[in-house]
Amino acid sequence: MRHTISVLVDNEFGVLSRVSGLFSGRGFNIESLSVAETMDRSVSLMTIVTSGNDQVIEQITKQLNKLINVIKVTDFIGTDYIEREMVLIKVSTDASNRAEILRIADIFRGRIVDVSHRSYTIETTGDEDKIKAILALLKPFGIKEIVRTGKIAMARVPKK
Repeated sequence: MRHTISVLVDNEFGVLSRVSGLFSGRGFNIESLSVAETMDRSVSLMTIVTSGNDQVIEQITKQLNKLINVIKVTDFIGTDYIEREMVLIKVSTDASNRAEILRIADIFRGRIVDVSHRSYTIETTGDEDKIKAILALLKPFGIKEIVRTGKIAMARVPKK
């Protein structure tokens, strides 16, 4: 089962290395990793996507909590949360398909961020299913390059 784990850490040299080393040293795979400062520049937030059963995830969480620079670990499984990912897609274009590619980008609330005579670069954000869907629609036109960010996640505010 895939888990999205949020790790609040001190924003210090070597913290990312220690966290990733914990995963590799125990044979766990990181499927996605995103790290950035929070509003407090001394603290960073890591969003890690990994797979494993409940026992493996419990072990990962316990090991993360033992690291000295880790402030808080949250596994989003079983909670209501928002997740997003961004993708840049470079698609082959010619006079006959430009309008159709623009329509697809518009449907997915994407935007064209670069144009050349032979390609468009589209930027879009969304959950994993949305990213897969736009890629599937653009594939027949000829995708030249794809760059994806790691997943980011945030707990939803409870609705009362």
